Amino acid sequence: MNKVMLIGNVGTDPEVRYVDQGVAVARFRFATTEKGYTLQNGTQVPDHTDWHNIIMWRRLAEIVERYVHKGDKLYIEGRLRYTAYDDKKGQRQYVTEIWADNMEMLTPKQTTTNS
Repeated sequence: MNKVMLIGNVGTDPEVRYVDQGVAVARFRFATTEKGYTLQNGTQVPDHTDWHNIIMWRRLAEIVERYVHKGDKLYIEGRLRYTAYDDKKGQRQYVTEIWADNMEMLTPKQTTTNS
């Protein structure tokens, strides 16, 4: 089984493109943080942040385009995908992506007040 579940924050505004026959594809950076702690001997272990490349397709990408912005907190479910390519210098580069198939927005909606 290939399943990833993450809760974190959107690190960049999503970049949405439309490919073959109008299919939407969204890409963005996503940060997850493990909170730091103090060991019994008093040693401080700092927070640790990991960055992930998120890919969303079709309707999910369209929702992201309209409603998701840098800083928003999300819950994402998906699967790991590994790709490789040769850069401009001819060196092999490896990329790990999370292809999301489910998302929940955890940032509360901004309410507007009429004064």
